[in-house]
Amino acid sequence: MSNEKTYDDTAEVDVIRGAPRDPSRDAGVPSDGLGCHSGSEMKKAAELAGNTELLDRYAADYPQGPHDKPQSMCPAFGSLRVGLRMKRVATVLSGSACCVYGLTFVSHFYGARRSVGYVPFNSETLVTGKLFEDIRDSVHEMADPDRFDAIVVTNLCVPTASGVPLRLLPDEINGVRIVGIDVPGFGVPTHAEAKDILAGAMLDYARAEIKAGPVAAPTGGKSDRPTVSLLGEMFPADPMMIGAMLAPMGLAAGPVVPCREWRELYAALDSQVVAAIHPFYTAAVRSFQAAGRTVVGSAPVGRDGTAAWLKAIGEAYNVPAAQIAAAQNAFLPAIEGALAGAPINGTITLSGYEGSELLVARLLVESGADLRYVGTACARSEWSEPDRVWLEDKGIKVQFRASLEDDCAAMEGVRPDLAIGTTPVVQKAKELGIPGLYYTNLISARPLMGPAGAGSLAEVVNAAIAGKERMDSMKAFFEGVGSGDTAGVWEGSPNLRPDFRAAHQKKLEKKARAAKAEQMI
Repeated sequence: MSNEKTYDDTAEVDVIRGAPRDPSRDAGVPSDGLGCHSGSEMKKAAELAGNTELLDRYAADYPQGPHDKPQSMCPAFGSLRVGLRMKRVATVLSGSACCVYGLTFVSHFYGARRSVGYVPFNSETLVTGKLFEDIRDSVHEMADPDRFDAIVVTNLCVPTASGVPLRLLPDEINGVRIVGIDVPGFGVPTHAEAKDILAGAMLDYARAEIKAGPVAAPTGGKSDRPTVSLLGEMFPADPMMIGAMLAPMGLAAGPVVPCREWRELYAALDSQVVAAIHPFYTAAVRSFQAAGRTVVGSAPVGRDGTAAWLKAIGEAYNVPAAQIAAAQNAFLPAIEGALAGAPINGTITLSGYEGSELLVARLLVESGADLRYVGTACARSEWSEPDRVWLEDKGIKVQFRASLEDDCAAMEGVRPDLAIGTTPVVQKAKELGIPGLYYTNLISARPLMGPAGAGSLAEVVNAAIAGKERMDSMKAFFEGVGSGDTAGVWEGSPNLRPDFRAAHQKKLEKKARAAKAEQMI
């Protein structure tokens, strides 16, 4: 790679280019513009390139929903985020220049202060195998053990579809681990599940190192109590609260996976019990189970969730019933008090693509909300079953692999006092005069566990519901503006031509009749 930029942990997100950019031959983008949103076409290309086994594994781990392409941000953002948050881990992307630009931009938007490596390519280097050689040369140049513990190389859509074989990269160079993964948009439905791809690959690597011999101890030393590893990105206060709730049982909270540094992977694998706080980490769970660890689903959210979770964790560690009861009695009254002190009164629909939607739903229900619908872009799994059963027993519709259409239909059908969802759902809600909250930034970025989480949602949710009158006023003021015939910018009244519209409608009807006639033949 060139020396235009140094690879620096403290630098702002930037693209390190391995060669001067030639716009006429940039990124190897096919002439027809195929990318993650081409769905089956790119998948066929990947299968022809020898990636059938990879795609079959992804199909089993991350089953598709109603769409064969992502409806949220590029899935690779999830794995990129995991790598960028780890100390002494370098990240290199191999993909179309536009994709790499978008990913580095959104990484910067979410606060990453780390450079992102990029190995550019064109049609020639892609088809001749020179791209793989360029990637191999880049990691050899970057593999400095004084700066990095690991280098993560990620294939995006085009290199995956073309069969660029990252598996042929060396496992380590100069003591620096090399982890190659494929995260194509046509095989990985959400960015949440892309986190699992890298987390699982790192756990597998760390597990092989443990089998080979002694490994580094945690920075803060080994816990003097049995630990519970926590699977899923959480609000920073949540692991501490979980640790406090585990203490009466003689247990401690272990590392959070995805981890912040490599040696935490060893400590996570050392825990005999793993809490799948977020239930979509299929590859990570498989790695823990291969190490003989017990996995427990759900999380300590709300009164019922905390009681059931503490019992499940205690039983997994064979903790005496009296100690389990002591842990429950120490925290359940405080949770009940927090819920009673911060009630939510209103009808709500909830949707998102982070994977924690069912946990938030439970907390809303116990806070008094009339929740009608929960949609998550992630797939149903064994580890989400306790939450699904609890919610459905209360008559709440739970939709796994929910599409944007599912979420909007639920919101439009229920007409709630508040719609919590993704950006397009919230936009649609506000167009209808329904208050909305963006799930990722305003809901999931809050404490959810134990007493701290019990009252954390009420303030923002109640404030949004209270804004209904303001929404009605705004809707009335702007009614009829910016949609239909009034869309666009007009200096005067729109120039309506109903005769043109009628003629065009006749053409469409004639075309539809012809298509139907062909089907009958």
